[in-house]
Amino acid sequence: MSALRKFSSQAEAEVLEAMQQLAASEGRQFQAVLGEAMREYLNRKRQQTARRNVLEAFQQSLKERDELYRSLAK
Repeated sequence: MSALRKFSSQAEAEVLEAMQQLAASEGRQFQAVLGEAMREYLNRKRQQTARRNVLEAFQQSLKERDELYRSLAK
Protein backbone atom coordinates (compact mmCIF):
# COMPACT_ATOMS: atom_id res chain seq x y z
CA MET A 1 0.00 0.00 0.00
CA SER A 2 1.32 3.43 -0.87
CA ALA A 3 1.69 6.28 1.60
CA LEU A 4 -1.52 7.99 2.63
CA ARG A 5 -2.09 11.65 1.81
CA LYS A 6 -4.43 13.93 3.69
CA PHE A 7 -7.06 15.88 1.82
CA SER A 8 -10.15 17.84 2.66
CA SER A 9 -13.52 17.55 0.99
CA GLN A 10 -17.25 17.76 1.58
CA ALA A 11 -20.07 15.25 1.24
CA GLU A 12 -23.81 15.15 1.70
CA ALA A 13 -24.57 14.50 5.36
CA GLU A 14 -26.52 11.28 4.74
CA VAL A 15 -23.76 9.85 2.53
CA LEU A 16 -21.09 10.66 5.08
CA GLU A 17 -23.12 9.21 7.94
CA ALA A 18 -23.83 6.03 5.99
CA MET A 19 -20.12 5.58 5.26
CA GLN A 20 -19.24 6.16 8.91
CA GLN A 21 -21.88 3.65 10.02
CA LEU A 22 -20.62 1.10 7.52
CA ALA A 23 -17.06 1.50 8.76
CA ALA A 24 -18.18 1.11 12.38
CA SER A 25 -20.34 -1.94 11.62
CA GLU A 26 -17.40 -3.62 9.86
CA GLY A 27 -14.93 -2.64 12.57
CA ARG A 28 -12.85 -0.70 10.05
CA GLN A 29 -11.43 2.78 9.97
CA PHE A 30 -13.43 5.32 8.00
CA GLN A 31 -10.42 6.12 5.82
CA ALA A 32 -10.14 2.44 4.81
CA VAL A 33 -13.79 2.34 3.71
CA LEU A 34 -13.44 5.64 1.86
CA GLY A 35 -10.27 4.45 0.14
CA GLU A 36 -11.98 1.25 -0.97
CA ALA A 37 -14.95 3.21 -2.32
CA MET A 38 -12.67 5.52 -4.29
CA ARG A 39 -10.71 2.59 -5.79
CA GLU A 40 -13.93 0.82 -6.81
CA TYR A 41 -15.23 4.03 -8.41
CA LEU A 42 -12.02 4.47 -10.41
CA ASN A 43 -12.06 0.83 -11.56
CA ARG A 44 -15.68 1.14 -12.70
CA LYS A 45 -14.90 4.32 -14.64
CA ARG A 46 -11.89 2.69 -16.30
CA GLN A 47 -14.01 -0.28 -17.38
CA GLN A 48 -16.64 2.04 -18.84
CA THR A 49 -13.96 3.83 -20.85
CA ALA A 50 -12.65 0.52 -22.18
CA ARG A 51 -16.15 -0.56 -23.18
CA ARG A 52 -16.73 2.76 -24.93
CA ASN A 53 -13.52 2.27 -26.92
CA VAL A 54 -14.58 -1.23 -27.95
CA LEU A 55 -18.01 -0.02 -29.04
CA GLU A 56 -16.48 2.82 -31.04
CA ALA A 57 -14.12 0.38 -32.78
CA PHE A 58 -17.05 -1.93 -33.50
CA GLN A 59 -19.09 0.92 -35.00
CA GLN A 60 -16.15 1.93 -37.16
CA SER A 61 -15.74 -1.66 -38.32
CA LEU A 62 -19.41 -1.80 -39.27
CA LYS A 63 -19.05 1.35 -41.36
CA GLU A 64 -15.89 0.15 -43.10
CA ARG A 65 -16.95 -3.45 -43.75
CA ASP A 66 -20.73 -3.25 -44.05
CA GLU A 67 -20.83 -4.87 -47.47
CA LEU A 68 -18.59 -7.76 -46.36
CA TYR A 69 -20.66 -8.43 -43.24
CA ARG A 70 -23.88 -8.42 -45.26
CA SER A 71 -22.49 -10.92 -47.77
CA LEU A 72 -21.23 -13.18 -44.99
CA ALA A 73 -24.64 -13.11 -43.29
CA LYS A 74 -26.35 -14.61 -46.38
